[in-house]
Amino acid sequence: MKRLYRSVLLTALLALIVTSGFAAQDGTVVASAVVVPAQITRLSFLTSALVKEVSVKEGDDVTAGQTLVTLNTPDLEYNLVAAQEAFRSRQAYAELQRYKRVLDIRKGKKFWDVVPPEVRQIADAEALSAQAALEIVQASLAETTLISPLNANVAAVDIIPGEFVKENQVVITLATLNALQLETTDLSERDIPKVKVGAPVDIFVEAFNENFTGKVVGISPKADTVGGDVVFKVTIAFDRQPQNLMWGMTAEVTIEE
Repeated sequence: MKRLYRSVLLTALLALIVTSGFAAQDGTVVASAVVVPAQITRLSFLTSALVKEVSVKEGDDVTAGQTLVTLNTPDLEYNLVAAQEAFRSRQAYAELQRYKRVLDIRKGKKFWDVVPPEVRQIADAEALSAQAALEIVQASLAETTLISPLNANVAAVDIIPGEFVKENQVVITLATLNALQLETTDLSERDIPKVKVGAPVDIFVEAFNENFTGKVVGISPKADTVGGDVVFKVTIAFDRQPQNLMWGMTAEVTIEE
């Protein structure tokens, strides 16, 4: 019985030594990872108002410059019309002063002179002031229309028409689903010194039961704590993004040192 026990113990020790030696010689770091968009953008307004129109829905593809949401701001629209009229009026008056002539009688003779320079300067200043006021109203009104800053997919729509939106409240979330990447979730602080930007990575995507290749494109300089363990997030880009890859899929990554 003692001989059997010693044999089992010896076999286990040999297996442990062989395994440890292989891990040391293998020169790789293994971690779990999750698929995420390369860019996630959460959009909000700089003003508070009722929602007038939502032009997109979740899942839509949008392009840079496309209108996403507009707010209902009749007061600003009225101010814009008033500012436009004031600017046109001041501009026309300033233009008139350049060609206007005033009657001046000198030594019994009539002369039609241009208006004094200071009159033209005052008129020009008033036109510039009206233009500045118009631009301020235009800028304020522009802030009531939410525009897509990039080509992306609408990941979430968090408002509906008629809803009151507060300043800085996230209303639309965009994500680049055509540019997905991986972020590790459990890469230990013991292994992070072995990881370098540019290192090749073997990626096993569990949903496809298939391996792909990639490389390390980023290493977080700040640690996170997960379940009491200190871990670092490493970002990995696919050499070629697999078809039907989806946000949230899981993978096991093997990073070469």
